Amino acid sequence: MEQRQRVYLDHAATTPVHPAVVKSMFPYFTEYYGNPSSFYQTGREARKSLEEARDKIAGIFNADPGEIYFTACGTESDNWAIKGTALSRQKHGRHIITSAIEHHAVLHACEDLQKQGFELTVLPVDENGLVSPESVRGTIREDTILVTIMMANNEIGTLQPIKEIAAICREKKVLFHSDAVQAGGALPIDVKDLGADMLSFSAHKFYGPKGVGLLYLRKGLRIDNLLSGGAQERNRRGGTENLAGIVGMAKALELADEKMEAEQKRMITLRDYLIEQLLKKIPHTRLNGHPEKRLPNNVNVSFEFIEGESILLMLDHYGFECSSGSACTSGSLDPSHVLLAIGLPHEIAHGSLRVSLGQSNTREQMDKLTESLSTIVSRLRDMSPLYADFLKKNRAEEKTASN
Repeated sequence: MEQRQRVYLDHAATTPVHPAVVKSMFPYFTEYYGNPSSFYQTGREARKSLEEARDKIAGIFNADPGEIYFTACGTESDNWAIKGTALSRQKHGRHIITSAIEHHAVLHACEDLQKQGFELTVLPVDENGLVSPESVRGTIREDTILVTIMMANNEIGTLQPIKEIAAICREKKVLFHSDAVQAGGALPIDVKDLGADMLSFSAHKFYGPKGVGLLYLRKGLRIDNLLSGGAQERNRRGGTENLAGIVGMAKALELADEKMEAEQKRMITLRDYLIEQLLKKIPHTRLNGHPEKRLPNNVNVSFEFIEGESILLMLDHYGFECSSGSACTSGSLDPSHVLLAIGLPHEIAHGSLRVSLGQSNTREQMDKLTESLSTIVSRLRDMSPLYADFLKKNRAEEKTASN
């Protein structure tokens, strides 16, 4: 069998660690191995590096260093923001607002709170996956304590009007959190301009290491701790800091920030080219998500009459590594909750494919992907009873029209 070169196209699931990031982390495994909470020299050196990383990240986001808290991942950051807010403000109200297309880290955290007596309103989205700021305004009540709406969707790439939603929440004196995991390192983020109270990030989405993330908490904001333990992170998050990971995250974010403008342009050009080719060369294909207000590297399409799982298996044989939804739900046979929320019927939602581009991807790879998908979709449709029924119905309609 011909050995095909592998092409990785699932950067929304995770990214390879940049070589410069790996290099920056190495000394913190063997040379600067101290516990940042220790008072002797080795600990002081570790503390210095920890705070330098915090300062660097704060500068990129236009935040105060005291507003940056290190966590183990985006999921922890989401849970801390949501549950910490709910528990600290439950005397003022127990109503939370979110959207139907949030990552499960947000949806499941909200559902956990429902079991504890909190009330949840899940806002619908339009056919492009957009939340209406006015629907947020109309849903806020006297007892609303938190609105949590993601910045960029992990499946269909749609970018939400976060600045407008944040302004409404500020006007209504309701805290606003945004899961910015997919946006970190891909979009310019100025926390002062954005106006959100809390933002979640994860390093492995922007060529940093797995197992480290952060939560931006606006200065002066007090929410309950998620993890109890020592006095780390200014008494807000117990547990010895993952110093090597934090240093790596700061370096990865610095690299992403340096080349963001040029990489954005390149990604958008590549993204739009792939979308154009797929829609032109494969009949009965639809783009999911907003055509312009989407992540620079996100392509999500549905191929009618076939299933995404079969597409992925055949793409893997051809050497392409993609996703049919979020990595966190790839083991599920149920259609994506995001695709159902934008109005796709089950049978079309099942035939979805997510291609998330990265730094190593090229136009030539997009041409080869399109060619392979054309072959794969054609083969699968030849075996599809749904497609056979569609063709039969079309022939009958054509015959009726000709009579």
